Amino acid sequence: MSVRVTLNCQIKPNQFQALLPFLEDNLPNVRGFKGNMQVDVLFDEKNNEMLLDEEWSTEESHQAYLNFISQNGILEALSAFLCAPPTIKYFDKVDV
Repeated sequence: MSVRVTLNCQIKPNQFQALLPFLEDNLPNVRGFKGNMQVDVLFDEKNNEMLLDEEWSTEESHQAYLNFISQNGILEALSAFLCAPPTIKYFDKVDV
């Protein structure tokens, strides 16, 4: 069973347009990482908030990805666009 991962990111003022090329360059790497099943990017312009809605095979596979990008500098580069570290939450699907 897969796990849904959300990352709520508060974008620095006037930085979303600058962030888009970074996302276009790096999202293929996320989507190609072992265990990733899907990534969608949602943006609330009024509140300058981005939501990364991701599906991973396991929570551990997502954490392996976070470890990977923290070591290669991608996480640091992403952080330059954010007011604070993203809020990361893990959800299991409930069949009702």
